Amino acid sequence: MTGSGDIGLVDRLRARPRETEWLEFKANHVEAQLLGEYLSALANAACLAGESRGYLVFGVDNSTHEVVGTSFDPYATKGKGNQDLLPWLAAGLRPNPGFEVLVVEHPDGHVLVLEVCPARDQPVSFYGTPYIRVGSSKTELAKHPEKARAIWTRRRDWSADVCDAATVADLDPEALSKAREQFSVKHPGQAGEVADWDDITFLNKARLMKHGAVTHSALLLLGRPESAALLSPAVAKISWVLKEADNRELDYEHFGPPFLLAGDRLQKRIRNLIVRALPSGTLFPHEITQYDPWVIREALHNCVAHQDYGLHGRVVVVEFPDRILLANVGDFLPGDVETVIRQDAPQAIYRNPFLADAMVELNLIDTQGGGIKRMFETQRRRSFPLPDYDLSEPGRVAVTISGRILDERYTRLLMERTDLDLWQVMQLDRVQKRHRMGRDEHRRLKAAGLVEGRYPNLIVAGAIARATGETGRHIRERGFDKQYYLDLILALVHEHEPVGRKEVDDALLAKLPDRLTHEQKRRKVHNLLQELRLCGDIVNRGTRSHPEWVLSKAPDD
Repeated sequence: MTGSGDIGLVDRLRARPRETEWLEFKANHVEAQLLGEYLSALANAACLAGESRGYLVFGVDNSTHEVVGTSFDPYATKGKGNQDLLPWLAAGLRPNPGFEVLVVEHPDGHVLVLEVCPARDQPVSFYGTPYIRVGSSKTELAKHPEKARAIWTRRRDWSADVCDAATVADLDPEALSKAREQFSVKHPGQAGEVADWDDITFLNKARLMKHGAVTHSALLLLGRPESAALLSPAVAKISWVLKEADNRELDYEHFGPPFLLAGDRLQKRIRNLIVRALPSGTLFPHEITQYDPWVIREALHNCVAHQDYGLHGRVVVVEFPDRILLANVGDFLPGDVETVIRQDAPQAIYRNPFLADAMVELNLIDTQGGGIKRMFETQRRRSFPLPDYDLSEPGRVAVTISGRILDERYTRLLMERTDLDLWQVMQLDRVQKRHRMGRDEHRRLKAAGLVEGRYPNLIVAGAIARATGETGRHIRERGFDKQYYLDLILALVHEHEPVGRKEVDDALLAKLPDRLTHEQKRRKVHNLLQELRLCGDIVNRGTRSHPEWVLSKAPDD
């Protein structure tokens, strides 16, 4: 039976002058997928508005706010896969903020209210995608990164919480000594005082303790290995896995607290071999290690600082023969790497601000937003491919550091040209890796004379290839002028007519640009043959499926 409070709730919502970002009226049922998207959007919008609930009301006209009644029955409706609707919705909401169904027998008609709690700690997604209401419209939250960041800022900082069961005795003496050393490096003006501070004074000044109480951050960075149990259910673990090129696992090791020492311990496991490159204009090889230790350490510390410990995942480091992949759980808060590179400014928010501040005090990361950009610049100076960030999987950030030179002479010039800014280098790096780019970026690079070829099959421009001594490879990638191929077909037909398609393919496919796929090459040959046929230079004396190309004969022959 409907309570008077439920009727009063409907009337209070109807009394609002218009729909809000946390309130939506519907006359009748919507498709199950859309229903889940609305719950995600309303939960996120309620968080931003500071409301205790978001509401989706069925049976009320969204223009007049009059009760029109609804036949929607969520208990009889099915979700995808013929699942019961409500459990299916609950399973799709992550994290599930909780929602309630209110069936209201209003004097003017049957009304159904879906009441959802606001997002807490992080945006609410529906089967992997978070949504938001902007005005009266529902859209993906990814299109509004400022709103996503605002939701994250409303979360509780787990890293700042005090662990009541922990004391200074739970901290590792070696890590504590290293922390003092790093603090002195970061604050050289206080180096003379650090030795005189007792442990609690030092830890308070290093922002690892709160008024003498041990925090989660202190246990992560300085805790003894066994202190990981004090952080449960959060997982304090870095897993290193060594794999062959075919993904076969060869070795592994797990690193727990203290994370302050994990970087050096991880570096000892990584096979950082010597790569020999031959710079342009010299016969003497240039020897360089596969990986810059600072880049690996920075990537690892970023994973530790930005890990979402509430998701109970671990930081993963996978070493392949030619690359290292580092991954942590949690969304990439700036939205995309390009934003970080372009803005060249402090990051607006951190997932674990207390932990991030402590890592800055210990000289582990830089909160001025320069860490990622410096990684790119370092790889650029080493003439290595730039880091590849993979943000395609919701709730996971992965970065791959390449340990080999893809095109040594190409890359060396691209990285050493002082007139190129980092953004141009990033785009040229994508060209070398055969990554697709937008037409705007293509036009800018083409206007600067840095790339050539028909979009999207781009290659580094010929001027750069000549400067690096790779003209042969450049021609293989770019190909010859079209007339060259037409003349080649005519010469083939003249010498060996009749000529079938296989003979033409044998003559041309190997000479077409390497950047084309086999199917694209065959299509190119087809187009060349048709152009010669339409011009009257050759004719097909066979069938369409089994052509026999011969030269056209003049009328007086």
